[in-house]
Amino acid sequence: MTDLTGKLLIAMPSMPDPRFAHSVILLCAHSNAGAMGVIINKPLPDLRLVKLMEHLEIPHAAMGLGGEAVDGPVHFGGPVETSRGFVLHSPDFFSAEGSLQLSNDLVLSSSLEVLVDMARGQGPAKALVALGYAGWGGQQLEAEIKAGGWLVCDASQDMVFGFEDGRKWSAALDSIGVDPRLLSGSTGHA
Repeated sequence: MTDLTGKLLIAMPSMPDPRFAHSVILLCAHSNAGAMGVIINKPLPDLRLVKLMEHLEIPHAAMGLGGEAVDGPVHFGGPVETSRGFVLHSPDFFSAEGSLQLSNDLVLSSSLEVLVDMARGQGPAKALVALGYAGWGGQQLEAEIKAGGWLVCDASQDMVFGFEDGRKWSAALDSIGVDPRLLSGSTGHA
C-alpha cells in the first residue's frame, strides 16, 4: 500500500470500536512499521482550549481579551497517550523542533511553543487542538482497510477546519462521492 500520510481515514458504519464510530482521522505518519493519526471530529465535551492553556500555565495575559481569540474545542485525538497534545494547523506556523509537514497545507505540531504562540495571537491562522492519537502496528491499518473498516480520501484545510465537527464524517464521504445513507452497517466479502 502506498504512503497514506496526509490522507483522511473515514470510519465505516460497521466500525466495532465505539471510540472510532463515525470518526475522521488525519493520518500523520504511515510506513511499514505502522501508522499514527489524529481524530478531527470528536470534541471533548468538558474541555476548551482556554482551560487547557490554564492547566499548562500559559498566562491569561498572553491570551488577549479574555482568551476569546484562542478559545475553541479540544478534540479527542485518539485512545493512545490521551494526555499528550497535538495541534493540526495551517503551514503559516512551523517549529523546527516540534512540527511535521503533512502536506502542502497541513502541519502537525506537538511542542508547547505552538500553544504559547497561539495565546499571543502569533500562532497559525487555522488550528485544531487534540489530546491523544490513534495508532496502528505494522500492517494493522492496511488489514483494517482491506477488511472494509475504513475508506481513504484526500485531506485539505477545508475538510479539517472548514466544517463543524458533526458534519466532517458526511463531508469526507461526500468528497469521494459516497452517500452515507447507502452504507451498510456490516461488512462482507464479495
